[in-house]
Amino acid sequence: MRNNPFDTIAAISTPPGKGGVAVIRVSGPEAFLIGKRVFSPRGKARPEDTPRMAVYGDMMADGRVIDDGLATAFPSPASYTGEDTLELSCHGGVLITRTLLAALFAAGASPAAPGEFTRRAFLSGRLGLTEAEAIADLLDAKSEAQVRLSVGRGHLAARLAELRATLLALVSSAEAVIDFPEEDLAELSDEELASRLHTLCEAISRLCDTYRTGRAVSEGIRTVIVGRPNVGKSSLYNLLVGEDAAIVTEHAGTTRDVLERTLPLGQVLLRLADTAGIRKTLDPVERIGVERAEAALCEAELVLAVFDGSEPLTGEDRELLTRLRDHAAVRIALINKSDRGTVVSPEELGEGFAAILTVSAQGGEPRELTEAVEALFTDGTLVLGEEAILSSARQHATLSRTRDALLRAEAALAAGAPADMYLYDLTEALSALGEVDGRTVNEEVVSEIFSRFCVGK
Repeated sequence: MRNNPFDTIAAISTPPGKGGVAVIRVSGPEAFLIGKRVFSPRGKARPEDTPRMAVYGDMMADGRVIDDGLATAFPSPASYTGEDTLELSCHGGVLITRTLLAALFAAGASPAAPGEFTRRAFLSGRLGLTEAEAIADLLDAKSEAQVRLSVGRGHLAARLAELRATLLALVSSAEAVIDFPEEDLAELSDEELASRLHTLCEAISRLCDTYRTGRAVSEGIRTVIVGRPNVGKSSLYNLLVGEDAAIVTEHAGTTRDVLERTLPLGQVLLRLADTAGIRKTLDPVERIGVERAEAALCEAELVLAVFDGSEPLTGEDRELLTRLRDHAAVRIALINKSDRGTVVSPEELGEGFAAILTVSAQGGEPRELTEAVEALFTDGTLVLGEEAILSSARQHATLSRTRDALLRAEAALAAGAPADMYLYDLTEALSALGEVDGRTVNEEVVSEIFSRFCVGK
């Protein structure tokens, strides 16, 4: 449950367990007062007397010293949350950190809810909603590409601010036409308004297009490995995972269930599933595995279809090829076991594959596969961390609504409609754009975003 915004909150901000140092964060109007009750400096200066400088002293609980450490004060508004904030650094033992946190609660602090420090930073205007989302992505990052995308969060915030300023100017000009129709107070003529509106639509469309890359990097692509038994699916899975996560034997039908792992492949994040070999079988356990494989195939966005290139295609291979032709997912064919010689040609697999690669899942780096997947799901012209890139479905949906409203306004203006008609669409676009960075977003959306955070952030 979320606290009253006027409460002073506290939480352990470092991972639980044994470590060299643990940090406990306190934020709110009484942060420094509560700090006086649990921290006694060894010198004359208290932390709030020397902002942003660590002060050495004793940590107290029930009137006794329980540890020594550092306290650093960050007065409002120059703090992460925008409130008075105190950070206590003690030795990183489980008992000592819990004891110190309990002392802070006894001194008047309330337990922080998940993400509450960052939520307060957003509410105080220290962070936009897109920046808060990027911090959540950074905490959950599984690849270097995700880190670069999250670190570049300021570029998206700056670009949204530019687009908003442009749109505000268009709204202002349209309102002037309506409010003072006979005084010609509009800053822009109809021709200038139409030109700027068209330019703004194109800019927002380009930004919407970046979601293809941002989604592949941050949210990941549902990927399934399929093929008949014993073609090397599990070997490929182990190669991509980087460890022996799936059992590999010479016996067909070893994999009986769907194995899943989220992992980076170049810049793209794969939500990868290794499946049982798809074939007709009388074995009841294997049949369940085949059914689950078929279900995973139906949900996949990327299919890695594996074929044993060291022997001619079988009836089961051809049946799989027929099934894949009607599948909407992006498909890559992998002619495996090239280390044993290859007798299967790409032409035999037919059309419908985005790429057909000859590989050996027994070792080496999957360089060609990595390049193929990146080319299919990312824009190679975008530089992660240096450009504005959408990274969440929420951002893309709200910005798409902005673009659609602007297109309606553009059409109304071109048709010679009265100013109040296209002003309605411009205002709707401004509201939708405000939802992207959190200016007009509702409480339900905010709560959903911050529920992803851990306690202490």
